[in-house]
Amino acid sequence: MPTFVHTDKCDGCKSRDKAACMYICPHDLMKLDKDGSETGHAMRAFNQEPEQCWECYACVKSCPQQAIECRHYADVVPLGGSVQPQRNAESIMWSIKLRNGNTKRFKFPVRTTAEGSIDPYASKPAADLAKIGEPGFFTLGGVQKPGKPEELIRK
Repeated sequence: MPTFVHTDKCDGCKSRDKAACMYICPHDLMKLDKDGSETGHAMRAFNQEPEQCWECYACVKSCPQQAIECRHYADVVPLGGSVQPQRNAESIMWSIKLRNGNTKRFKFPVRTTAEGSIDPYASKPAADLAKIGEPGFFTLGGVQKPGKPEELIRK
């Protein structure tokens, strides 16, 4: 289910130059209604195309006011329930509110390694861009094996 904004909680990230949800959304769906002409609520964020939402929870986790929510699917949260993550430097606390009013909370660490300690290219050789046009540059061992048409084409 796509995200939606509780307009009573959203302040449009007044202390920032751009709303956090607008900054983090990978699909550029979140928008700030500056004058209230689109939603009737000035300086409030909203999801401008809910049907295009990837449900990645990036905006939900980044909202400092916890104003963005996502109604999740029944296989994760029972019908009528909602999920709200609260993030801090060490962990994310997932609060699941069930339709009967009960709340369940789950806490998970954000990282298992110190921030900045990972060097993903440490054991890899430096790229030789002079070879980028050579056959086999992107394959192991420089070997290219053509595919068999009967295996590649469905008849």
